[in-house]
Amino acid sequence: MDPVRNPFAPGAGQRPPELAGREKELTAFEVVLERVARGRPERSLVLTGLRGVGKTVLLGELRSMAVRRGWGAGKVEARPDADLRRPLSTALHRAVRDLAVRHRSPDRVEAVLGVLKAFALKSNPDGAKLRERWQPGIDVPATAGRADSGDIEIDLVELFTEVAELAQDVGTGVAVLIDEMQDIGPNDISALCAACHELAQSGAPLVVVGAGLPHLPAVLSASKSYSERLFRYARIDRLDRADADRAVLAPVDREEAGITPEALDALFEHSGGYPYFIQAFGKAAWDAAPADPITAEDVLVAAPEAEGELAVGFFGSRYERATPAEREYLRAMAELTHGKDEGVGTSDVAEFLGRKPSSLSPARDSLIKKGLVYSAERGRIAFTVPHFGRYLLQMDE
Repeated sequence: MDPVRNPFAPGAGQRPPELAGREKELTAFEVVLERVARGRPERSLVLTGLRGVGKTVLLGELRSMAVRRGWGAGKVEARPDADLRRPLSTALHRAVRDLAVRHRSPDRVEAVLGVLKAFALKSNPDGAKLRERWQPGIDVPATAGRADSGDIEIDLVELFTEVAELAQDVGTGVAVLIDEMQDIGPNDISALCAACHELAQSGAPLVVVGAGLPHLPAVLSASKSYSERLFRYARIDRLDRADADRAVLAPVDREEAGITPEALDALFEHSGGYPYFIQAFGKAAWDAAPADPITAEDVLVAAPEAEGELAVGFFGSRYERATPAEREYLRAMAELTHGKDEGVGTSDVAEFLGRKPSSLSPARDSLIKKGLVYSAERGRIAFTVPHFGRYLLQMDE
């Protein structure tokens, strides 16, 4: 097959494989947009799942849906130990620009931008020299006395209110999309929940759409006890067989090519239905196929290429972030689960390593912070990356 036409290459096609089987989430978000625009109460949305299930791609599609409806929309990628104020300012600046093209009062838009700039400038540490101070790139003077108290909870409520009212002026709303939401710091996540609660009470047209690892609901609940009432949780999992086949057939059909049923069987076996893996093995099989249609033999020939690419870019890049002590913990998990995608007791890991559970807490907590494992339930731990245990066992072979 022509590699230039490869529909599984990143960015290829009109609808990436990661969106196959996500119609339920897309339809639910359409309802959210409609309800909020009409001034009816609606909860914000949180997507959770392992890495490789397509949360980030789905989040991008939700943003596009909001923009097509005339909403202001901005996207944030949270990072561990990073303040939320700065990236959130950038995202909301984008959202305000989306709204500005429809708003009839430039002065009103500038007033909101002034509040946004005041909020953003509070990310600079007190006493910082002028050349070290971050400038948000908003070409209006900062407005004093609104969203600039330095208390993130107060400021976020005031800023969200200002931006939501701007959207209300033009009959739409604002969507704030946050990827890797579990990495937001405790103070910021508490403020975010408080702001969502305040806006839900007032019926303001602003929704937060978060995406994160499976333990994100626990992070939100630990921050604010009422968080379970603020968000609608949607678990994003691997695709079932029908949707996995569709994720392969749709891009192949767009290129007017074919694939045998046996090849589909082989792709599902190798990928396990995880969208990221479907794309990796699909891309390699397309490149390996000498002619149309793609056969099971092509998938077999291509599998080492796909596995090698995953070993470096998907598994290896994450394993390299772990310290020797953390790698020991990860390998113990792999041994105990026999490479399967399932949880293991933290006490079992300690027993396997011949250590006291308390002595392993620093390594476990650091792995959670790095997003390599998560607490599936109290006393149990699991990999955030599908097939990671299998990868670790294969490294020792």
